[in-house]
Amino acid sequence: MDYTRQPLLFKLRKAARYVRLYGLRRTLVKVRGQYHARRKFDVLPPAREGRSGRHVGIIGCGNFAFSNIAYYLKKNYGAVIRGVMDPSLHKAASLFDEYDADYYTDDVTRLTDDPAVDLLFIASNHASHAEYAIEALKRGKSVHIEKPHVVRREQLTRLCDAMRQSSGRVALGFNRPNSRFGREIRKQLFSQSGASMMNWFIAGHEIPSDHWYFKPEEGGRVLGNLCHWTDFVLQLVPEEVRYPITITPTRAEKSDCDIAVTYVFGDGSIAAITFSAKGHTFEGVRERFAAHRGNVLVSMDDFQDLTIEIVDRKERTSLRHRDHGHEEAIRASYSLVRGGGAGASVRYVWQTGDLFLTTKDALDQNRVLTIASGDV
Repeated sequence: MDYTRQPLLFKLRKAARYVRLYGLRRTLVKVRGQYHARRKFDVLPPAREGRSGRHVGIIGCGNFAFSNIAYYLKKNYGAVIRGVMDPSLHKAASLFDEYDADYYTDDVTRLTDDPAVDLLFIASNHASHAEYAIEALKRGKSVHIEKPHVVRREQLTRLCDAMRQSSGRVALGFNRPNSRFGREIRKQLFSQSGASMMNWFIAGHEIPSDHWYFKPEEGGRVLGNLCHWTDFVLQLVPEEVRYPITITPTRAEKSDCDIAVTYVFGDGSIAAITFSAKGHTFEGVRERFAAHRGNVLVSMDDFQDLTIEIVDRKERTSLRHRDHGHEEAIRASYSLVRGGGAGASVRYVWQTGDLFLTTKDALDQNRVLTIASGDV
């Protein structure tokens, strides 16, 4: 839904609700992000190079880059953005103007070949993520790759090969495990032994059938959305007992909307993910998680309310504002070049990519598939 074209009362109600959910500063930048995507310049602004301290590049200047990546970089580190790139010069110029970058361009090589840039945040169309990352890694740069990091298996193979051969490091844009509640859920479940039962219910935005997500080369909503939750459940099963993973799809005519997928992991853990896309959700994506392992029972709503039960002990935590982990994900990626962050391992990049690619295959083919091992 294009919020900029809604009636004034709707926009005011939306903004008021978001202030309660995210706080005033986040709401303001989310509102600016909506208008950023439509901004047109009568005369494009001039570059302003030659300033010190700027060493970060951003590839893809859409709403997410504007209201999350650039916002949290500026909030935590100040004016560190050197160059930004987008096929639309107006979007690139808008982000450049808002966040005081040195230059903007529609030519990605301007960033990948810039010796002053040592870290690239990639938030372009999905099919291009791996391609841009591979070229950056070849030049020794570190990269933050927004989800999904690949849309085809051959991309996954080439990305892992590039990681092995590069001095640059890689971080993936799966933000939920980095959130306060994501870390606490993992800590509590890993304090127990045995198999887990996990359940995700997600109500996502309905998007029109001609949306770019649905272009065959972009991977659809399984790769564009569901990968968030496939990655989360993967990280909640200890690596040494993850495999084999049996994937069972449940779908009607569509293979990537209004679907359910169940996973049986090597240790007997079971995870179910249900993804519904049936119209507009006024508060954004809604999600509910429940899990049980050993004596721990977990329930979590929208990364704002968490309940942990351990036998006779029950603890409830409610955050003032939702925290999906975006800020911590950006901070972790920045530490790749300023702070000694190790980044993602080749093995993890392979395993989480293999899981969502095989999940898409299972749904497309409407049949049970098994991943035998996590070997790269």
